[in-house]
This record gives sequence, C-alpha cells and structure tokens, in this order.
Amino acid sequence: MPRVDVIMPQMGESIVEGTVSRWLKQVGDEVKRDEAILEISTDKVDAEIPSPAAGVLAEIKVPEGETVEVQTVIAVIDTDGKAGGVAEVAAGSEAAVTAPAAEEPATVVPTPTPTPTSVPPAPVASHQEGGVVTGAGGETAEERLRTKSTPLVRRIAAEHDIDISRIPGTGIAGRVTKKDILSFIESGKAAGAPAPAPATAPRPAAGGVASGEVLHPVVEPWPGDRVEPMSKIRKLTADHMVMSRRVSAHVTSFYEVDFTRIAALRRKKKGEYEQRGAKLTYMAFIIKTIADNLRRHPVLNASVSGDSIIYRQPINIGIAVALDWGLIVPVIKGTDELSMLGLAKTVVDLAERARTKKLSPDEVQKGTFTITNPGVFGSYIGAPIINQPQVAILGIGAIEKRPKVLTLDDGQDVIAIRTMSMLSIAYDHRIVDGADADRFMADVKKDLENFSEGAI
Repeated sequence: MPRVDVIMPQMGESIVEGTVSRWLKQVGDEVKRDEAILEISTDKVDAEIPSPAAGVLAEIKVPEGETVEVQTVIAVIDTDGKAGGVAEVAAGSEAAVTAPAAEEPATVVPTPTPTPTSVPPAPVASHQEGGVVTGAGGETAEERLRTKSTPLVRRIAAEHDIDISRIPGTGIAGRVTKKDILSFIESGKAAGAPAPAPATAPRPAAGGVASGEVLHPVVEPWPGDRVEPMSKIRKLTADHMVMSRRVSAHVTSFYEVDFTRIAALRRKKKGEYEQRGAKLTYMAFIIKTIADNLRRHPVLNASVSGDSIIYRQPINIGIAVALDWGLIVPVIKGTDELSMLGLAKTVVDLAERARTKKLSPDEVQKGTFTITNPGVFGSYIGAPIINQPQVAILGIGAIEKRPKVLTLDDGQDVIAIRTMSMLSIAYDHRIVDGADADRFMADVKKDLENFSEGAI
C-alpha cells in the first residue's frame, strides 16, 4: 500500500533534534494534507507539524516526550486511507528510521507551521526573556551534532562517567547514538575514560559561549507540595540564564528619561497611524532610537568569540514577548532600515504571531541586541540578563506621569507633571566599558527627549 513518511523537520540551520510534544492524531485516524498531526519542540520554537499527504495515520514511530534527530521518520501515512492493521510503535530514542524493505515509502519533508518557544532563549534574554543560544561563533553544524547527542545518550554517559566526545559516533555527522555508547561500555573502554567536566561549569565552546546542559540543584519536596517537571521552554530558559550569568561580566546602568515630547507626538500622530493599519506605541520610538545609536556605538552591537570581538554588520533587535506558556524573543531584522511606520507594524505583527504560535524559526534567530519591557506589568525598572551571544540588553520601566523638578530659563526651579520612565542597560564588561555604555545611553536619552517629528 502507498505510504508516506513523516519526518522530524529541521526548524532552522542550527537545529539538530526535536522532541515530540503531543500527538494530535492517533493510529487509525484519517488526516488531510497539511492538517496538523503532532506538536514538536526544539531549542528554537514549538511547532505543529502538518501531514505531508491525505490518508490514514498508519504508524507512530516516536512516542510523546521522546527526542530524536532531525530527518528521523516519526510516523507513516497510508495514502490508501486504510490503517492496514499496523499497530502503534512506542519506539525508543533510536527508533527505526526506514520503512520495511518490501515497500519504499516516499519521504516527504512537511512544511511546518512553526510556533515559538527559547531560548533562548533563546532559550533566553533575561528573566523576562526567552531568547536561546544559537550556537558558538566558530562551531560547525557537525560539531553541534556531535556534542549535543540525545538526552538518553547524555544520561547514560553521566551514569557511567563517560566523556561523549571520546566515543566514535555512527550517527549524523558522527553523532554518538545509543548503540554507540552501549557498545563503548560493553567493550570495557569506559572504565579508563576520563569523567566529563562538571555539569555546573561546562567547557566553553569555540565562540566563548558555554555548551552543554546545566544541572540544577535537587530540592526535596515537602508534604502537600505540587511537583511538576519543567516544560521544555522553561528548562531552556533556566539553562540559558545560568549560562549567561556565568559567561558574561554583567554590569547594569540606569537612566531616567523624559517621554513628555514623545507622548505629545503619539497623541498627534495616533489617528494617522491607525488609518494606515499601525499602532504607534512607545516601543516603536525606543526601537528606532536604539537602532540609530547602535550604528554610532558598534561595540553594543557586537559578540565575543574566544579572544576576538565580532562587530555585527546588521542591526537585528529582538523584542521580548511574554506568553502564557513561557517567553520568546522575536527578532526585527535590519531594524535600522525600517521607518517608524514599518517598525510600528512589525512590532505588533511579531507580538501577535508570537502569541498565536505562528512565528517561523528564522524570526527568533540572529538577534544582535535585545529589548525587554517589564514596565508593561508596572515594574519601575529591572536589571535583565544578557541574551547570549549578545553583549547588551535594554530594560524599559513603566512609562507614566510623575512629578519632576524642572529649571526654567530664568534659573527658577518648578515642579511639573511629566511623562517619565527609567531605562536600564545591562552590558558585558568583557568588551563594553562603563564609558561605552554610558555614552550610548546618554545619546539614547538625548534622542528620545528631543525626538524629531520629521522622523515619524
């Protein structure tokens, strides 16, 4: 009978594996072409995977919760519309990836409708972010495949104190599989293998960004406590935050900014923007100002790679979006090339698609600077954590009317009601000196307080 394979798709160039989060269809269920049949999670996004063909879900090769390499066959669709008596297979992480020799199924790579996760995050940018490390600067896809492996293989390696990098791998790009590590153990070589580096201080990768998982302390629950495992996005966020604090020398500066002029410009232009299908928010003004100043202060738009500094040519600003199930940082590519109208439309569009799980993998990658807005929840200000491998992140406090002492032209001091906010800049002191960050923020403050009406 005609059969079509459903494979674990590659949701981005740096993605090497995915986890089956939930099967939306069961064996024997009829499916339509492009109808979502399962949800997967990767270290970039969550996604609903559509069926590559119409028919019946004849076989499930990978159960919920299992992590497998990209291009692994995870299910089979019978295009004749019959289940054919094929039973559901709860395969292990090394599930068979080929159909029976008697029938050569057509392997079709589905075009997924991606939905967000990090982290991250991205995982993630700060305790408010979901940005995720996208990989070390000099690290190849093959190296990422080899060092990452699957959770099952890493668990076996930890139990036997084995350094995975010492095992010859037979998987994709030399990746170590379950069969490889079990054979290694049975051969007796494991006894002489050195133990891996402590999980709480993983060996830095080529680009200066630590690789590997973080082992968090285990705490005993008390009677009556509710215990539930971290979701994938929460685990990635936790790992990314610990890694970022360990890698970067964090310093935070705070600036008070008067938004009164911008508030007046918003009131004046609000109706015009709405007629053009855009919402003019304070965020659009801030993004525009940050983008313009990153071009003048390139060290804030850089990354650290070993003993080198990468000054990024593009300015791609990530905007943290809080979701019910976690945090995500969509990235505005070529931010400095967009007009205020373009920025206003893009910010609303990305935030809406983040909340409805319709972001593509590319839209959460390659950020060069991040902005987080805890002020939307009423926070006066925050000290966010840098989103690796970036070197700076801006925090926005609540924008609200406050009393402010002003000095008039005649030297007299008066108390006036002004629209004020606090901005924070957390930066990596390895390459960004205090003077660099302060000059950048002084220019940002000046430009915001004297925003040109002609730029709107």
